[in-house]
Amino acid sequence: MNEKTAVAALAALAQEARLRVFRALVGAGPEGMTPSALAAMLDIPGSTLSFHLKELVHADLVSVERDGRNLHYRPALDRMNELLSYLTDHCCLGKSCSPGSGKRRTTC
Repeated sequence: MNEKTAVAALAALAQEARLRVFRALVGAGPEGMTPSALAAMLDIPGSTLSFHLKELVHADLVSVERDGRNLHYRPALDRMNELLSYLTDHCCLGKSCSPGSGKRRTTC
């Protein structure tokens, strides 16, 4: 992942409703959810939800697939993991900073 792609993904998630939508999709796992299920779960109007889903799809954090008359949104878990890896690639100068590493670190 390059810096431009990471910035686009982070920008897409830097909005409360989109972050809630993405977290709900991640929680649903690879099977994803329909817009109507997401709207009911998150209490977001359909037109607003559609706008936020479009932004997440544009940032490649969510994929959409038509299933008959329904759309099915799924989290791009590989892309999410790429983003997390990009953010932590240089963490702690290569030293372990995991909670079980023996030393308590407050910052990396």
